[in-house]
Amino acid sequence: MNQRKHYSASRKVEIIREHLENQIPISELSRRYGIHPNMIHKWKKMLFENALENFSSSKQASSGQSIKLQQLEEKLKDKDALIAEVLADNIRLKKKLNGDN
Repeated sequence: MNQRKHYSASRKVEIIREHLENQIPISELSRRYGIHPNMIHKWKKMLFENALENFSSSKQASSGQSIKLQQLEEKLKDKDALIAEVLADNIRLKKKLNGDN
């Protein structure tokens, strides 16, 4: 029974780096590390798909995050206002029920 090997992210990057920097063929890396060539191609594809995020300016990322944060803060304020309103109604109804006007 074959057990799957699990590679850490840093190990995957090392293997892909060997291919890209040292121009070692994927077939050679596959034999060397006992990894199916398709898996190495998949890792390489994942690396390049995420490259845009890694190279985008932190200013753009932080701007997007600050907008998201502002939206979440507004939602939180709305929820707090709704909770306060419900609590006030609850207190008013309890007083009315107990005969306190």
